[in-house]
Amino acid sequence: MEAEAVLNLAKAFTIAIGGMIPALAIGKTAAKAMESIGRNPEAADKLFVPMLLALAFAEAIAIYALVVTFTLK
Repeated sequence: MEAEAVLNLAKAFTIAIGGMIPALAIGKTAAKAMESIGRNPEAADKLFVPMLLALAFAEAIAIYALVVTFTLK
């Protein structure tokens, strides 16, 4: 296999895994937050900020994967 083909495969796997895992984490985090708010609506204000932070950190991992993909030469 040529070096360029291996590099393209590495880029493809990096962005695929780096996008899929954070997407699953974001979905699970949001689902659990909505479930918690559904059970206890008064807790919505207390759950909102931690949920947003968790979503932002998970999204940052996907952005890091994108940056790594662009930096591979």
